[in-house]
Amino acid sequence: QVQLQESGPGLVKPSQTLSLTCTVSGGSITTNYYYWSWIRQPPGKGLEWIGYIAYSGSTYYSPSLKSRTSISRDTSNNQFSLQLSSVTPEDTAVYYCARESSWSGYDYWGQGPQVTVSS
Repeated sequence: QVQLQESGPGLVKPSQTLSLTCTVSGGSITTNYYYWSWIRQPPGKGLEWIGYIAYSGSTYYSPSLKSRTSISRDTSNNQFSLQLSSVTPEDTAVYYCARESSWSGYDYWGQGPQVTVSS
């Protein structure tokens, strides 16, 4: 059973960098053909895909967030991380990490902590 667990601050000040880490258990983030994504849901809005890091280590970001986003990984600890810079209150959301494959879609999700951007 694959499990994902997000960790990081629940409150970030405007203009600072939001940092979250997703720890994966029950499966390796380097296993072929899986993609490890960050997805968020602002209050009252739908899900917004932020980006992913692939099994190979390659990354791809949403064009609307690309200039502020970085996703990296620590294979020794089976973790991947999100950094979103220059945050504003509009970045307030529930942030999820999730696993995706071409044959099963998004099949495992983290619990999704609330991150609030406020001074």
